[in-house]
Amino acid sequence: GSDARVFVTAKGKELRRNNWRTREFLPAVEAAGIKVDGLTPHKLRHTAASLAIAAGADVKVIQQMLGHADAAMTLNIYGHLFPDRLDEVAESLDVRRCEVLEKRRPAA
Repeated sequence: GSDARVFVTAKGKELRRNNWRTREFLPAVEAAGIKVDGLTPHKLRHTAASLAIAAGADVKVIQQMLGHADAAMTLNIYGHLFPDRLDEVAESLDVRRCEVLEKRRPAA
């Protein structure tokens, strides 16, 4: 039914966030040798998104990766991490403009 749990404990009981964090997440972090105070699954999610942006993923990819309803939500949270590409875009437009003008010139 609609009350059915997607994730449960080994005994089939409700999985509570604090129980999962204590029993599963923190031991996994320790086993991995990660020593970061205050590490949470949400911080790992943010790190994954930040690394994907640094690797060149566009906003739609990040939106899908995180399950955001729309790209605006993703940009509101991560927009400051996307590189400023204004110079790159301006240069591309200039190259394209020159190509168009060259094609319009009458043959000599």
